[in-house]
Amino acid sequence: MRKKLLSLGLASLMALSLVACGGGKKAEEATMTDDGKVLNIQVWNDEWKTRVEDYYPGYEKVDENTGKIGDVDVVWTVTPNADNAYQNHLDDVLSKQADADADDKVDIFLIEADYALKYVDSSASLSMDDLGITADDLGDQYKYTQDIVTDSEGKMKGASWQGCPGLMIYNREIAKDVFGTDDPDKIQESFSDWDKFQESAAKLKKKGYKVTASANDTYRTFSNNVTTKWVEDGELKYDDNLMKWVDMSKEMVDAGQTTTADLWGDDWSKGFYPAGNVFCYFGPAWFIDFCMAGDVKGSVGFDGGWAATEGPQGFYWGGTWICGANGTDNSSLVKDIMLQMSTNDEILTKIVTEKSDFVNDKEIMESFADNKDFGDKILGGQNPIGKFCAGIEGVDLSNITAYDQGCNEEFQNNMKDYFDGNCTKEEAIEKFEQAVKEKYPELDK
Repeated sequence: MRKKLLSLGLASLMALSLVACGGGKKAEEATMTDDGKVLNIQVWNDEWKTRVEDYYPGYEKVDENTGKIGDVDVVWTVTPNADNAYQNHLDDVLSKQADADADDKVDIFLIEADYALKYVDSSASLSMDDLGITADDLGDQYKYTQDIVTDSEGKMKGASWQGCPGLMIYNREIAKDVFGTDDPDKIQESFSDWDKFQESAAKLKKKGYKVTASANDTYRTFSNNVTTKWVEDGELKYDDNLMKWVDMSKEMVDAGQTTTADLWGDDWSKGFYPAGNVFCYFGPAWFIDFCMAGDVKGSVGFDGGWAATEGPQGFYWGGTWICGANGTDNSSLVKDIMLQMSTNDEILTKIVTEKSDFVNDKEIMESFADNKDFGDKILGGQNPIGKFCAGIEGVDLSNITAYDQGCNEEFQNNMKDYFDGNCTKEEAIEKFEQAVKEKYPELDK
């Protein structure tokens, strides 16, 4: 069991010992110093920035993009994800890291699961060993969050404060109208596998409801449960579970049980409101509390009109990982931020109670699972933690690859034409393969 962290003063912080044992990929060594005066952090939005501002011991906010930790200035560079802008920017600044001026060196950068291996399996990121962070320090974290950031040589190179297991989030009023109850355990009986899901979708359609806002709503539950990798030995592979999603989605689109709306688009988000007549979405805790318009008067969530149950398969969606940049000149501070924000029980508990995050600590989350005083307003006061905890145990990331983001995006994009009747399935697959090989030329050999 790890030791619980206490707030560190800057003097003791800078006295922390470091272990620099070559965490760069293969022959490249990790380089770190501790004399930096500016801590540069690269992010794509302000989610983690607000967590640090609110909870990191001794952090002083100066303005929206700067702060202070002791004598160190903190500079946040926010580059939105749209059109791959964040990764393009990150690639650029990391490529200049070795020759950058001291005050411009990247110290911390954040990554997402969909492209984690790109940065983890490179010399850009420091390993936990490099920073002097031990397995015992991280002992209460969920294993899948560590697998995502473990490189090809078995070194862990990032840490997260989040766990992101997903649930099926359904409209209580529609549930009562069609199934006679909004009880999560009863609803689960009608959606416990994909055959029952389709049977229930037909019942919903008869009463004028869509089971989901888009065929893409179910995609992650299928892609998270594959038994083969997208790319093996330089060749594209089609997992049976993905093809099952294609066939099921085509049937449901043709039957008018769902649509081909793009995720995050206006048509897709209409279901957040009663007039949208959408029964369910699939998502983790952050999706419920930050994406379903729960703070907008007139939305389903504003009046606590959603509930959550496990659905046909367990899955996860998203998450953010903190990486130490190779070449940082604030290595002790980087280490302490990682530890405080991902292993400090007091901080993590506050994040659960005050931000409704599902944090990356098994003991803490299980302690909330049966807490009758804890509930989510958007879910009508339901406490979903127990269901989240059950779902996260089945997450298996043994089949992730560095190609997953591009393959998953292009697969959904090109299947849309097939679902809409604009091409055959074979033609859609052919277009998908062409798009992927343009994105990853090494596969076209």
